[in-house]
Amino acid sequence: MADEHEQPEKVWDEYDWERFLREQDLRTERYLELLEKYVDHPDRDELIAKEMGWVDFEKEEERLWGEALDEEKEGDLSGEELESLEVFADQAEIHPLYQACFELTIWLDEALQARGEEAASHPASVELLHQASIMGGKLAAALSDPESTELGMTIAYLKRALRAVNLGLNAYAEIHREKVFGRTRNRRLREQLFTVRDGIVKLMGEVRAEWRRRQSS
Repeated sequence: MADEHEQPEKVWDEYDWERFLREQDLRTERYLELLEKYVDHPDRDELIAKEMGWVDFEKEEERLWGEALDEEKEGDLSGEELESLEVFADQAEIHPLYQACFELTIWLDEALQARGEEAASHPASVELLHQASIMGGKLAAALSDPESTELGMTIAYLKRALRAVNLGLNAYAEIHREKVFGRTRNRRLREQLFTVRDGIVKLMGEVRAEWRRRQSS
């Protein structure tokens, strides 16, 4: 007989997922700092484990987490895992919002190369390319599983993609001021950035509406 006082497992909302992702970012940054610090030390793994606060470095979850960050090799994944990752990647890549972001990244890289080294190496250009890459990664994470029940996670990743777009727009404003591009390319760049931004905002609204519907049912 089930415990009548047992509480149902809490479904995470977007704010729970944001906190979780921030914590993971900090842990990842700390791990990479320690990896660089102890890269040539013979007791590297043990030292990193101690400073990360891992009581038992051999625990499967922590070992795999460390290996994933350290190696990042697809060859370490099983065929079933690779197939699953490929399915998720395909789901993201066919979404029009991800395609718009991908097209923006390709167009921007080609346009900067056409303008020459000075344009391509301009700090604002480098920053915009960096933020475009982040947009793609966060959108891929948000869109990879359209059947996901973790709508809070989807919204959290969309918010991160939106932040990257907004930072990209700041970089665009500097590109415009510095006349890195001519009028036609400036207009095209602005249109593409706002297409992605508006698409993210619209999708966030739709996912939030679905979240509320599920919570009320």
